[in-house]
Amino acid sequence: MARNAQRPVHAPEARTSDARAYVSLDELLRLNHRAKGFSFLPKQPVHSLLAGRHASRLRGRGLEFEELRHYYEGDDVRAIDWRATARLGEPQLRVYTEERDRPVLLLVDQRLGMFFGSRHAMKSVVAAEAAALAAWRVTSLGDRIGGIVFSENGIDEIRPRARQAAIGPLFEALVRHNGALKAGDPRPSDPALLNAAVAKVPQLLPHDGLLTLITDAAGADAQTVRLVTEITAHNDVLTVFVFDPLEAKLPDIGRIVATDAGRQVEVDSSARDLRQRFAASFVDRRAAIDGFSRKRAIPVLPLSTARDTADQFRELLGRRMARKVAAGHQARAG
Repeated sequence: MARNAQRPVHAPEARTSDARAYVSLDELLRLNHRAKGFSFLPKQPVHSLLAGRHASRLRGRGLEFEELRHYYEGDDVRAIDWRATARLGEPQLRVYTEERDRPVLLLVDQRLGMFFGSRHAMKSVVAAEAAALAAWRVTSLGDRIGGIVFSENGIDEIRPRARQAAIGPLFEALVRHNGALKAGDPRPSDPALLNAAVAKVPQLLPHDGLLTLITDAAGADAQTVRLVTEITAHNDVLTVFVFDPLEAKLPDIGRIVATDAGRQVEVDSSARDLRQRFAASFVDRRAAIDGFSRKRAIPVLPLSTARDTADQFRELLGRRMARKVAAGHQARAG
């Protein structure tokens, strides 16, 4: 049920109508009021989601001491306050605030394979909403935002700029690519588009920035790994992995008709081996993403089409922070 083993077929028409198929400019603008309670940037906690090897270097601008806090595994040891550590009997870290003007680039997938959804919204809609939430949050902190929005209809590049200059062009590109998606599109999928889009990143984000990949990772291969690895040498990277529950577990609903590139195919979803292969394909793709991300300290946020995007952001980022804090409490108790 995948074309070139890279993307799922389009959902049946009845299922497509059950999920939000498109996003409007007004909807993206209204997300401004929901872009709260989470952060994509290493603003001050070194143990936060995006704490990586660039943390101390990126904090080299306009530093101002803010507080002392407990040291957590993975923090930059160069920030340890040894006098406070000796006085309190446990490792203490000096935390700083910085002047905010960091470039953030959103790479947003709007390919035909993203026009798939079985619950709350299509993957393409979730990706667009995630990009809008990130853009609003990033600009509210004073950083510059830009984007690369790509689909079978082309690649739009928006250079990182201040809030008023970038939000409009970015959202317009998202709505344009999103609105062009349709289940009956006769064109074949182009897995190479992912690498083509990633290859443009260094031109817009040369160093000391944050790249946020918002995609289902269809088409990711060895070249993707090489391109992203080169980007991590000078920037931080975050992956937002968009998926639909149906991709992880195909339900037994008997014979169904699905469409792909203008063609229709009837499949028997009750066949156990088919469901197992379908699930295994998703597991393998997710495992590859997680493995690559762990080796390069790239956080992965899994976003499901079954739930509200903003709620998931707050829960995922909050959960990661809560685990770090809990670990610190346990270490002190021990």
